[in-house]
Parts: sequence; C-alpha cells; structure tokens
Amino acid sequence: MFFTYLRRELRRRRKAALVVASGLALGIALVIVVSSVSSGMEKAQGKVLQSLYGLGTDMTVTKAAAPPTTTGQRPRFNFGANDNGSDKEQSSDRVLVQGFQTLAASTVSKVDSQHGVADSVGGLSLQVIRVNGQFTRGRFQQNGNGGGSRGGRQGGQQPPQGRVEGGGADFDVNNYSVYGTDVTKPALGPLTSSKITSGRTFTTSETNAEVVVADTSYAKEKKLSVGGTVTVKGVKYKVIGIATPDSGDAAANLYMPLQQAQTLAGAKDKVTTIYVKASDSQQISSVKSTIQKNISGTTVTTSADLADTVSGSLSTASDLASNVGKWLSIAVLVAAFLVAGLLTSSAVSRRVREFGTLKALGWKSGRVTRQVVGEAIVNGLVGGVLGIALGLAGAYVVTEISPHLQAQVGGSGGGGGQGGFGGFGGPGRRVASKALDVTLTAPVSLSTIAAAVALAVAGGLIAGAFGGWRASRLRPADALRRVE
Repeated sequence: MFFTYLRRELRRRRKAALVVASGLALGIALVIVVSSVSSGMEKAQGKVLQSLYGLGTDMTVTKAAAPPTTTGQRPRFNFGANDNGSDKEQSSDRVLVQGFQTLAASTVSKVDSQHGVADSVGGLSLQVIRVNGQFTRGRFQQNGNGGGSRGGRQGGQQPPQGRVEGGGADFDVNNYSVYGTDVTKPALGPLTSSKITSGRTFTTSETNAEVVVADTSYAKEKKLSVGGTVTVKGVKYKVIGIATPDSGDAAANLYMPLQQAQTLAGAKDKVTTIYVKASDSQQISSVKSTIQKNISGTTVTTSADLADTVSGSLSTASDLASNVGKWLSIAVLVAAFLVAGLLTSSAVSRRVREFGTLKALGWKSGRVTRQVVGEAIVNGLVGGVLGIALGLAGAYVVTEISPHLQAQVGGSGGGGGQGGFGGFGGPGRRVASKALDVTLTAPVSLSTIAAAVALAVAGGLIAGAFGGWRASRLRPADALRRVE
C-alpha cells in the first residue's frame, strides 16, 4: 500500500516534485563542481611541488646555512700568470657546498631509523664557479741607464729602473649547479622529478663512477650530448644521459654519484639534504615532529610547508576555490534544503483534505508522516541524480577548457638558501627564476559522488521533516473545515 500510494502521488504531482528536485540538484551540482575544481587545484599544486623535491619524497631534512661572516675570505682561484705577454687561455674551478650546512652521512641512518620513516636518502648540493680567461704578467721595459750603482743602498746595487708594459686579464666567470645523488636508491631525490629523454640514468653499481647526467637545458646550452665529456675541477666525466624535468626548472645542471660530489667538494661523508619518504602519508606531520625531536639542529620541511610559498594565479584560484567556493556551496546547499522543506510543507498544506480524510478513515499520524517523508526522500534522490549529472557536466567542461594557471614558488622553504637558491631542500635550484605554467583539470572522485548521494538523501530527509511535521498536526476536522 505504501509504495502504491507513493507512486500514484508522485506521478500526480510531477511538477511540484520536479521543482523540489531541481533546487536540490543545483546545490548538489555546485558542490560537485567546487570539489572537483579544488581537487584539480591540489593536483596542479602537487605537480609544481613535485618539480622541486622529487617524486615520492614527503619531506626533507636540512641544516640551515650559517650566516656569512665579515672576516670570511673570498674564493681563491689558482692561475699561473705567464711571462713575456703570453696569452694562453687558462681556467680554474671552485667547488662550493650550496645552500645548506653539511650533515654527517650517518644522519641519513638516524633519520631512516625514526618511527614512521619508510626510506631516506642523502644528497650533496654543489655550486661550481669556473673562471676562464687570458692572464698576462706583461713585459718589463728597463731604462737605458739602469743597472749601475748611483748612490744606491750602501753595499749593494740599485734595483733596475723601468716600467711594465702590457699585462692584465681578459676573463669571464660562469657558475653551474651539480648534485651528488645516491645511485643505490634511485626512487628518491630530485632526479626523480625529471625523465631521461636520451641515454640512461645511473646504475646502482656506479657509486663512484666518473659519469654524469645532464639537464636538457644545460646540455643544449653547452652543446653536451650522450657519450661526450664534461670537465669539473680537472676531472673528465662521461655524459651518460640527458634528463628533462617534468615541470619547472631542473634540480641541477649536472647530476653525479654522491661519492664523486663529496670528493670534488672535499666533503667526505657529508650531505646537505636528506630526502624522506613516510610509511603513511597521513602521518607526515607526526613524522616531522619525531625527526625534529630526535635529531637536533635540523630543519624538516614538508610539501605542506612549501605549499605556503606558492604564489601566482594558481594560488589565487586555489584560495578562491577553497574559501569563496566552499562557502558559496554551503550557502546554496542550505538554501536548497530550506526551499525544499518549505515547498514540501506548502504541498502538505494544500493536501489538508486528503490527509484529513485518510485520518478519518483510520490512518494514524505516523503512517501519514511516513508517506510524506517517503515522497520527500524520492524527490531528494531524483534531485541527487540530476545534481550528479549537472556536476559531472560542469567538471567535464572545466577539464575540456583546461585553463592555464601560473605558479611561482618562493625560495625560503626548507631552511633557507643562499643567493636565491633553496626551496624544500632543492639542490641549487633557482626556484623563483620563472613562473611555472600548469593546466587545471577537474577530476571527480568516487568519494565526491558518494557525498552527493548523501546530500541528496539528507535533502530529502530535511524536506520530509518539514512536511512530516506539518502532516502530523493535521486532524480529521481539518478536512471537514476545508470541505465547508
């Protein structure tokens, strides 16, 4: 009887039911679109951050660079100035640890043993400053009367008299970044944010091999190719691969085995950055606290910390989606629920004669209320179906349009850097050198669909509560008054 009466009433009141369902559908559709766009924002932001710290990395451990001292000496370069005006070209490399203070390599094992850490790996970030040029001492032109004793110092000859002609220097200074990576753990570290597009990557046996992988932009600038060589501080390294970053700037110009980088920098058993993968992505915050507590003097930076430094249109759109969009969705949804409730209550008021007659025939108030609530829930489910369809259509349109957004990441993450470098432990990366272009999508997850169904049922229950309350207050006498 319940379902027969329900079907008959819904068919008889199609227009009223459609109005209630449409209001709920609009609210649910807006929730789906905002949720999917917010998910797309997070995905785009994750792509930007991945280009900085590498795939699979949840956090980095570093030690902030010491403040510069006024008594510190500038880097020295060794050149042998040539006599007789020789203009032979010379070069000298200075290898400096980049961005952070070094940590003992044993710190990697300490981090690895902390609760919640699935894996960790160390790396060494370097900057190479190369000076190329022609350096001449010049010729000494002696005066014609020089060389004799003319009242000079007692007991000795006067020094030769004359002048230096020519001499000087013509040179240029170039610098590039080198990152020493642990080749035994290729799944962690900044090289994982690049794809090998030519040649190959390191093998696990090349722990101290004189080989490098070059970033594609640097390789193009310096005309490097697979099989060629590049010289760093007098050591020739074979180029075995060319890496292209997935997005943004490369982590370094050159990558080499960690032991080779340590040798070049004179930093045996030292690292600047420890890349950490948590065993549970939901516990990253607690893992961060554990590492900071048990390993003093270190700075632990997570992707969430770096996300705070993202600026540009991506950040603006993300803020709008998470703030304005969220509250707009809530407001529209609440309004839709209230309108559905009021319309249902109004519909019950117009059916006073009907419900009064049913009560006169012996229907209890609970039975009448269940009938009204059942109709409202069906209306809510219809609204949910329409809302899901509209929401999926809206998300599809956003994905098809694929609006382009820009993101720029500040260089203060990960404990700070030097000279505009740094950023989540990034090895010598100019994180603020250019804006990154990302494409916005609007993926719809199953959890979003489930939430939409739950909202549809909730909307039906709220509308049914309004209508049921109104129906429960009806008495058989109301039907008689309505007839009169």
